[in-house]
Amino acid sequence: MLSDTQFAALATLERHGQLTPGELAEHEKVQPPSMTRVIAALTEWGLVTRAPHATDRRQVMLAVTQEGRDRVNRSRRRRDAWLAKRLRELTPAERATLRSAAPILEKLSQS
Repeated sequence: MLSDTQFAALATLERHGQLTPGELAEHEKVQPPSMTRVIAALTEWGLVTRAPHATDRRQVMLAVTQEGRDRVNRSRRRRDAWLAKRLRELTPAERATLRSAAPILEKLSQS
């Protein structure tokens, strides 16, 4: 079972493609030593691969494996199904309120 931090890092790699460990730590707003432990676990479980950086021999590039991509997609499908069910339980007025708030929530999620 992946921790929330591990899953978030995996999903970030799946969404953004190859990243260096430093870039991944920056995306996830964690310190590089913490991300090193996360990457080690994801690599050990076969969810992420490491490859040499094309121009900087001191760096590695991280990429999601097909197994990692499948895990992220399964989780997204479960989350989407849960959300769809919850949305059907709302009144039309409540759904309209959520639609109005969606741009604001999107703006917050991008910051």
